[in-house]
Amino acid sequence: MSRTPRSIEEALRRARVFRGEYTHADLESARHGLARQLHELRWVRFFSALPSGAGRDRSAPAALHDQAARDLRLLCRGTVHHDGAARRITAFDASRDPDGALPFACLLHLAGQEEGAQFWWQYAAGAGSVTAALCLYLHHVRHGELRDAQHWADQIRSLNGIDWNGYTPVPHHADTDGGHTVHYTLPAPPPALSERAVQDAVHDLDTPHHGGLGPVPQPVPDLADHWADLTPPPGQPFTPV
Repeated sequence: MSRTPRSIEEALRRARVFRGEYTHADLESARHGLARQLHELRWVRFFSALPSGAGRDRSAPAALHDQAARDLRLLCRGTVHHDGAARRITAFDASRDPDGALPFACLLHLAGQEEGAQFWWQYAAGAGSVTAALCLYLHHVRHGELRDAQHWADQIRSLNGIDWNGYTPVPHHADTDGGHTVHYTLPAPPPALSERAVQDAVHDLDTPHHGGLGPVPQPVPDLADHWADLTPPPGQPFTPV
């Protein structure tokens, strides 16, 4: 298997053909090969500019989309740990307050309900949450969805441009350098959460079907009561999430 070209010039040299020596099928094959190599090169450049979050072991090589997944998990854990999360979840259940949509989405992500998490991150980001926009950026980088990641990078830049200063449960800085890559910093990893408590918290959620959106998880009135159970007391054995 040939390696990914390191530059556009190298990709062009490797894909060069001479008319008269190849059939039309050969030319089409070369054209598709060039397009594939340029696409791979675009991803390499995109990921090479992606910064690492706090706590990354720089001595351990890892795919950057895996790093985005870990940073997203760290961001979600920190959001769920925030002192005001339970109170905002109560307001979210009562009036769909956008600030409460953020910890709710992060809880869904930690429980493995990614579609629901994405829906409520978009809801919070639409209300101006830079944290939610960063979650969406990392979510799409994790899945290799470059175009969607670029969209949320643009949204982060726009929100920073209007000096949005809303609910930020996890201290962080996220900005772009004018391109489509987000440079972000995150704090040290927060304590782990109990996997069983996370699953118990989302077990009884309502999931009504909303037309073309499909099932969308909704909070229940006693969800905030589960919040204290997410972090077990010191010394108690548990499976972390």
